[in-house]
Amino acid sequence: MVAAPTPAPCSNLGFLSVFPEQNGYVGGYLVTNPWGRPLEFRLSTAVSPNKVQQILYGDTLAGYLCGEVIGKTLIDKTATPVHWVLVDSPMTLDLRLRVEFPVGLWHCMVDPDQPAPGIEVQPRVYCHWQFPDDAATMCEILDKLGTFDFSEPFGRIREAMGEARKLGVTIRGAAA
Repeated sequence: MVAAPTPAPCSNLGFLSVFPEQNGYVGGYLVTNPWGRPLEFRLSTAVSPNKVQQILYGDTLAGYLCGEVIGKTLIDKTATPVHWVLVDSPMTLDLRLRVEFPVGLWHCMVDPDQPAPGIEVQPRVYCHWQFPDDAATMCEILDKLGTFDFSEPFGRIREAMGEARKLGVTIRGAAA
């Protein structure tokens, strides 16, 4: 009797960038292989809260929009599985409350006078306070990656989002 092969664990990485802009919050999600090659890319339209949402959500509004509305939606619409997701904004770290895999925060600027944005995994990489076991998983992944410039995929996301907006404006302009 031959045993069925065990599927290899997913080693894809997700990079999620959500940030405020003039028309609300926008996000981009890039899935790469461990070498940084793109496998899938998604972007959101601008999400702008109304006044009632601003009142009702209060200080939790940004986390809700960035993590649940934009982040979770982008991940759900993506077909490529990931081993973990790295975000670049503390507002987006609450995505971890809605997914079954580790979510880390790559925080390019840490203010020593402010409280840490989560549990430190390594310098400038944090996991969510409510998921301390994620730290060990993330350390294992980071060790396998070796030296990896986390700013680079986030830069690609923002640049691709800018290009997509230009194309959208061009398409709309041509249709008018």
